[in-house]
Amino acid sequence: MSDLINYKNIIQQWNINESWTLFLDRDGVINQRKIGGYITMIDEFEFTPGALQALANANKIFGKIIVVTNQQGVGKGIMTDDDVKQIHEHMISIVEKHNGRIDAVYYSPFLAELNHQSRKPNPGMAFQAAKDFPEINFKRCIMLGDAPTDMEFANSVGMKSVFIGNPEEFDLSSKSFDISYPSFLDFIKDLMALCVN
Repeated sequence: MSDLINYKNIIQQWNINESWTLFLDRDGVINQRKIGGYITMIDEFEFTPGALQALANANKIFGKIIVVTNQQGVGKGIMTDDDVKQIHEHMISIVEKHNGRIDAVYYSPFLAELNHQSRKPNPGMAFQAAKDFPEINFKRCIMLGDAPTDMEFANSVGMKSVFIGNPEEFDLSSKSFDISYPSFLDFIKDLMALCVN
């Protein structure tokens, strides 16, 4: 409980408003992970509990909401770019029906071993977003993710980092991220309480 109180204090110090951008990992944050595999079709895409409500509430706080996701299943030939685009169109459509929004989705189709600049933890997708939306200031960005690579991605460009899940599963030091919450919705609930009058 003391950690959560401390996290609320940290969030308050950030002074978040509509000039801020929320970056979100996809698998494990917005939708359920497929253990040992990839989401290759719309039928396999299932929102995590509370994600739609969290996105609807985030819509009231952030100026931009952007998804950044590694999808090396494309590089492995398990799915195509069109498959990924269809999944993302489906995701955005449902989010909008629930009063949320996603302003852009960036994904890296490259294999992990290629260490491509666009693949997290490398910052290529952040730089592309800043190019597409010049109003983005990384100092006023938050990255939510459930993997160490998401935290490295955030730290590489100076974003605030929020780990979703249990950091101990990855033996993550608390120095690797700014704050941690069990779920996307838990974080947004605290944010709503602090930021929305």
